[in-house]
Amino acid sequence: MKGGVHAVLTCGLMLAGTSLWAADEAAPVALASVSAHGIVEIGGPGGAATEVLFKRRKLRKTSVCDDVDIQGERVGAVAAKLPGCGAQEAVRVRSVVGVTLSQPSIMTCDTAKALRRWVENGVQPAFRNRVVGLRVAAHYSCRTRNNRPGAKISEHGRGKAIDISGFQMKNGETVTVLQGWKKGSSRRRLEKVWKAACGPFGTVLGPRADRYHQDHFHLDTARHRGGNYCR
Repeated sequence: MKGGVHAVLTCGLMLAGTSLWAADEAAPVALASVSAHGIVEIGGPGGAATEVLFKRRKLRKTSVCDDVDIQGERVGAVAAKLPGCGAQEAVRVRSVVGVTLSQPSIMTCDTAKALRRWVENGVQPAFRNRVVGLRVAAHYSCRTRNNRPGAKISEHGRGKAIDISGFQMKNGETVTVLQGWKKGSSRRRLEKVWKAACGPFGTVLGPRADRYHQDHFHLDTARHRGGNYCR
């Protein structure tokens, strides 16, 4: 029985992100119990870590791409209206690591995971963890690059791209790419955000790139022979 309890306990702690070890890692601390329903209760019934466990379990039900930090729904195959468009096993993303998208956005899982990494490791550090929302200018759209006649199909048409035009803060303020790029303090933060995108994404375009990207960051997961293309 002890072995079974230990297995449940270990699994529960991994899900809750909680450790049983005290400051002196030589000795474990008995902070958990197992309820009659087999649910691990950290710090006793109703404990904070128990709530975390239940929250994570609830979020997992609405997650996509096998990542609890990517919330949304499965879309499946997206039919192509033009040759070269369409996406397989697409998802519609509502939020990543707790940051809400202004509109649910269709993309591939590779793109969703790149977005999550960028928000977590680039956007939040640049804005001191104050971002609660992303303003989405565009996501999946079967069209040519910059909507130019005769141009190649955009990565937007393959579910591999998303355009971000602004960042909403906890206090209600929104830092837009168009206006923020013109101001000293905001521009420095936006430059950090732009730079951090180059890696998770294969293509990163912003105000420095051309006249088509003065008001947003274009991010896509296309890979280039010469490495990442960031302008």
